[in-house]
Parts: sequence; C-alpha cells; structure tokens
Amino acid sequence: MAVKMRLKRMGAKKAPFYRIVVADSRSPRDGKFIELIGTYNPLVTPAEIKINEQLALEWLHKGAIPTDTVKNLLSKAGIMKKYHESKLGE
Repeated sequence: MAVKMRLKRMGAKKAPFYRIVVADSRSPRDGKFIELIGTYNPLVTPAEIKINEQLALEWLHKGAIPTDTVKNLLSKAGIMKKYHESKLGE
C-alpha cells in the first residue's frame, strides 16, 4: 500500500481551502484519509501554511511520499530540511 501526503480540497466554489492529509494513494482526492497533518489557505496574503511538524516528520520517516505541491509547502515550513538532516544523522 503506497501512502501519500497530499492536499484535500475544502471550501466553497472559487474559495478553495486545503487540508494536508496522509492517504492511501488509491483513495480519491477528497475521500478517505489516514491522518490530518495540516492546512493551507492560498487566499490570504501571504498564503497561510499550518503543519504539525512532528506528525509530518513521523510520516516521512515511515515512508509517506509527498506530492510535488506538498513537498514545496513542507520546504517552505522548513520540515524537509529537518527531515534530510535527520536522515544524514542516521
């Protein structure tokens, strides 16, 4: 079972709001997910990114694969840097 970290779209039409979730790659975009790890609101300036760092690092170590967009959001939050540093320390 491949596990991915991806965005789940919420909000009204023309007013998107996203949840960053860990889900089975076979489940639909807005369907069932394993765990909620953060949120992303692109409508405010600057874009609001809230991610539970501990959960994100835990899932990355377990082998969850982030999508390109989620990887960019994790990089902006500084989580990917911490993940790579912890992998070098092992």
